[in-house]
Amino acid sequence: MNSHIAPVDLAKAYRLLNHGPTVLVSAAHDGGVDVMAAAWACALDFMPPKLTVVLDKATRTRELVERSGTFVIQVPTVAQLQLTHRVGTTSLNDDPQKLAHAGVEWVDLVGQDVPCVAGCSGWLVCKLIPEPHNQQAYDLFIGEVVGAWSDTRVFSNGHWHFEHADPALRSLHYIAGGHFYAIGEVLNVESASESE
Repeated sequence: MNSHIAPVDLAKAYRLLNHGPTVLVSAAHDGGVDVMAAAWACALDFMPPKLTVVLDKATRTRELVERSGTFVIQVPTVAQLQLTHRVGTTSLNDDPQKLAHAGVEWVDLVGQDVPCVAGCSGWLVCKLIPEPHNQQAYDLFIGEVVGAWSDTRVFSNGHWHFEHADPALRSLHYIAGGHFYAIGEVLNVESASESE
């Protein structure tokens, strides 16, 4: 495992998603593996930590999530812009070599037998909480976070540190049509006692 990767306390795992990044969703089942990009992922609960993600019916990743009951949410970085766009716009059904063509590599997170994309700044390993109505009607999946890790160069002690990290480690925020933003500068609100 990369020396910059460390476990994240599950009580702080929601913070990996709280700033609204585009995410990568990966899953595997019976020898099949896929990764897709998703713009609609959200922290849902604190303890146990839960999240939601929208997975379109047409994606192979969704099929793997439904069959395996597990998935990984990853926070890709600016350095992974092309990879993120490629796995978000190419289907494994159309390109069986999608992952190789996108440059996807894997990282082994201790004790996890799930596909984790290397080079990300955060990983949340999730157990699917089956909600068939939500999944069919809204493409909405709920996962309980059972393990979380971060790249300590940009997330440590339960907080993001984008302002001190290499800009290539900033998170991506998808708008539309191949247009992304990288997270920007930090802005702090002064408390009433500080301004008096």
